[in-house]
Amino acid sequence: MHEDDEIPIETATLPLDAWHRAKGGRMVAFAGYWMPIQYDGIMAEHLWTRENAGLFDVSHMGQLALSGEGVAKALETLVPGDISALKPGRMRYSLLLNDEGGVLDDLMITNEGDQFGIVVNGAVKWDDIAHLREHLPDDITLNHNEDYGLLALQGPKAVTALARLVPEAADLVFMQAMPATWNGHAIAISRSGYTGEDGFEISLPNDALESFADALCAMEEVKPIGLGARDSLRLEAGLPLYGHDLDESIDPVEADLAFAISKRRREEGGFPGAARILGHLADGSPRKRVGLVIDGKLPVREGAKLFDGNTEIGVVTSGGFAPSVGAPIAMGYVPTGLSEPGTAVAAEVRGKRVACTVTAMPFIPHRYVRKQGA
Repeated sequence: MHEDDEIPIETATLPLDAWHRAKGGRMVAFAGYWMPIQYDGIMAEHLWTRENAGLFDVSHMGQLALSGEGVAKALETLVPGDISALKPGRMRYSLLLNDEGGVLDDLMITNEGDQFGIVVNGAVKWDDIAHLREHLPDDITLNHNEDYGLLALQGPKAVTALARLVPEAADLVFMQAMPATWNGHAIAISRSGYTGEDGFEISLPNDALESFADALCAMEEVKPIGLGARDSLRLEAGLPLYGHDLDESIDPVEADLAFAISKRRREEGGFPGAARILGHLADGSPRKRVGLVIDGKLPVREGAKLFDGNTEIGVVTSGGFAPSVGAPIAMGYVPTGLSEPGTAVAAEVRGKRVACTVTAMPFIPHRYVRKQGA
């Protein structure tokens, strides 16, 4: 083999690989792992999650722990969120930025008391780890918790199901987290997710994953759900997918994620690409991520070009049929001047133009539990 030849990278297996296959999961390669794309069918799994509780294996995600003196301030040199103000047991969505303000990854940061937990996307976790190690001070310790897997239980009946195993989980509200124990295992639970529904993410040791998943799936409310429905659920919820709707060329304002830039950070700056990002906040960005409702039944997929008349104006970054909406939807980037809801544009599909209308996101309302009794 010539030294410049690429060495093929073998697709890895998750701790629950055999469990998924035994449940009838159809496995595909995703983010470097074999993962179930569906069990009973994407449409059925999507609707089940919206009405009941779906169990997702997201153990391909990177679970990192950062500790050391000044860790919050050190993180603020890499992300635009106010990490110093994050209280123990609270979590925040944030963005890892390059020097130009482009998005290297989107991630969740949790103040766990004695350390900060970070969950990063599986496809770029090794790049993220390298970036953090390179840019954080030497006295900050970074641990990659490869001995822990991650399950997501999503849907309106998720709290009923999980509370049977860990009763105190029902006390959490959206974007809160807590340590817990289950069958003698130390686990961590957050009330969060990627579907727009109420739900939880549960981090637990790899050797406890199967028994915990079995305990949940023995309940009538819970079924295992694959990647296909995870994608259609997050699309309906207007949530971006890194590597598709976000990449290094896109900044948070363009991505319609300005909420992730905390007030103090807007005033003080000090994060990568601050000049570009704060300029876009003040003066508007040249383009914006928008939702698109498609006229007709033909799905518009990622990569489809968008037009205003005969002028090419942008591109679709995610798209497909939305089971809860009952129609095809998409998201993509258009010039800010064409980003107002109600604006008519067109997508090119197989050489033909398909009429689309810019719409506000999410496509269906989020159902997060933000306070007790809500």
